[in-house]
Amino acid sequence: MSDLEDSLASLSERIITCRRCPRLVSWREAVAEKKKRAYKDWEYWGKPVPGFGDPHARIFVVGLAPGAHGANRTGRNFTGDASGDFLYAALYRAGFANQPLSHHREDGLQLNDLYIAAAVRCAPPDNKPTPQEIAACHPYLEEEIGLLRPHLQGFVALGRIAFDWLLAWYRQQGVSSNHLVFQHAAFYQPDVNLPWLLASYHPSRQNTQTGRLTPAMFDRIWEMARSMLQE
Repeated sequence: MSDLEDSLASLSERIITCRRCPRLVSWREAVAEKKKRAYKDWEYWGKPVPGFGDPHARIFVVGLAPGAHGANRTGRNFTGDASGDFLYAALYRAGFANQPLSHHREDGLQLNDLYIAAAVRCAPPDNKPTPQEIAACHPYLEEEIGLLRPHLQGFVALGRIAFDWLLAWYRQQGVSSNHLVFQHAAFYQPDVNLPWLLASYHPSRQNTQTGRLTPAMFDRIWEMARSMLQE
């Protein structure tokens, strides 16, 4: 295992044991205990969910938070729910994943040139973390980005909360983000010395079942991301 992989593993262990936000700790553990009838035989993860993917990724994907019966059940981002089904099928079509399905942590899924993490690491009630909870999780995502920076070329923000989190990150780097507006397939290069930013609607069931985000629209995101990569 390389020094980078060791550092990511150490960070993951710290994330998994985090109990900074009482409301989220209570919620994630209550969901894991009560379970959903369809998953009554599962042993839920019920802990914060660390990042996942290629440690040498050139693209960093930022999502919102674990789903109550998705990542909060399986322990891996976008795994075990409809959002993950939509996401990983698209990543497979674009060549960023070795398989189109993501059911559990031992299903053989591997990401190529891509790393996925969330702005908030615990499943929040109604998928709505508070500003204070987002702030409490901020250092974890910031540290992950720092570890991947030597190879990192761009960000893909899945949804407005992820987009706003990244705008705050750019401001921390001394770059103005006032002119950056969230809309699907919006592409920005805030600074030539920093990773670019590509925005997408979140692949939530609400967006995909209403047609706000279609497979073709999502494929365009990953085609754009692929086209922006430089050797």
